[in-house]
Amino acid sequence: MKATLMFGAGDVRVETVPDPIIRHDTDAIVRAVRSCVCGSDLHPYHSMPHGEHGTAMGHELIAVVEQVGSAVTTVKAGDFVIAPFAFQDNTCVFCREGFQTSCVHGGWYGGANGGLQAELARIPQADGSLVVVPGVDPTTADESLLASLLALSDVYLTGFHAAHMGRVEPGKTVTVIGDGAVGLSAVLASKRLGAERIILMGRHTARTDLGVEWGATDVVTERGAEGIAKVFELTGGEGSHVVLEAVGHMPAYEQAYGIVRPGGVISRVGVPQYESAPIGFGSLFGKNATLTGGPAPVRAYLEDAIGQVLRGDLDPGRVFDRTVSIDDVPAAYAAMDAREALKVMVAF
Repeated sequence: MKATLMFGAGDVRVETVPDPIIRHDTDAIVRAVRSCVCGSDLHPYHSMPHGEHGTAMGHELIAVVEQVGSAVTTVKAGDFVIAPFAFQDNTCVFCREGFQTSCVHGGWYGGANGGLQAELARIPQADGSLVVVPGVDPTTADESLLASLLALSDVYLTGFHAAHMGRVEPGKTVTVIGDGAVGLSAVLASKRLGAERIILMGRHTARTDLGVEWGATDVVTERGAEGIAKVFELTGGEGSHVVLEAVGHMPAYEQAYGIVRPGGVISRVGVPQYESAPIGFGSLFGKNATLTGGPAPVRAYLEDAIGQVLRGDLDPGRVFDRTVSIDDVPAAYAAMDAREALKVMVAF
């Protein structure tokens, strides 16, 4: 099969590798319908040391089940499924508490577990990791429906997780930092949760225009101290009740604690590219601010979100603005890195 491998910063290749096989009786093998490139894939694209053996890439997928292990009971060959970006058993103590990305038997795609930017994939813990999309034939489904279902594997529900953990609700002012696919998804989720005002901090017009369509009431193009001052101007000097940080770099975190109001919440879902960060009197402590967020437990939200998409209530697939074949995935990375594309879908 063809699969995407990264050999180092800027070095993405599509190679022919052995087809995956069932390793454990809880596994499933699936054939890809659509995958995509994630903004978080660009972090190693910028920084990964060169290696002789490539790292399997990709963690977002909709697919058709080809084969299941003997212990798998909830999916079968022929089922059309969504695979969340992490795998989990969905039965352990943390899964039952709604934090499936901390599953004691779970893990992440890539490396030894294989990636999902590939024609075939092995899905560990298939009963807990795959969710059937009822009544949809992917061979005849509308492209926009497939895009929205794919968005549920990570990007939209990561934005939703940011808003959920930030306690977005009616009457709240929400500021979203980042106009990438996750930031725009956070705008959409905040609107659906009833936010009164949504400030989107971004400077790419094509992206912020979609953010406005999805519910952003204000767009702030300034960054750093100027961006903080602009948010305070818009909020009458009070700051934002909720700040959703969808970037992952230190300047975005600094901006977040700069604009959060006293008693407010910062919810981060941009994968942080740092371990040390200010939490003292001048950042969080002095404002009685709450810091939350983390890897989105997509599995916790997935059934509800599938229903919303199938009813036509939710259309998060609009974040995809380019589609390529598996052979063109290296160009997809380059386009997203150059901000020529917001989020690229891979069609099989």
